[in-house]
Amino acid sequence: MSFRLNSDHAVRPSCASPALCPLSRIRAGDSVRIKQLLESSGVASRLRELGFCEEQVVRLIARQSTFICQVCNARLAISAKLAEFILVEPASATVVN
Repeated sequence: MSFRLNSDHAVRPSCASPALCPLSRIRAGDSVRIKQLLESSGVASRLRELGFCEEQVVRLIARQSTFICQVCNARLAISAKLAEFILVEPASATVVN
């Protein structure tokens, strides 16, 4: 699986590697695995409480003024700015033994 990046959305952080990109660069409908939260510890802790934690698979439902993600069978909305600081990889990139 490869990322389908949206080129029309300005993003501050660039891809850390060919496999890691900010959630803000992913197209609606893609499922991804969270690899790193780049926000402050307080914001990162709150995201983890909501289910946005490392190794969690999320699906981007919609990307408009907010990003609507399906996380743990719930739909949550986050700002586009916050989505820039959640690094993800394609969900199939990590194989669990």
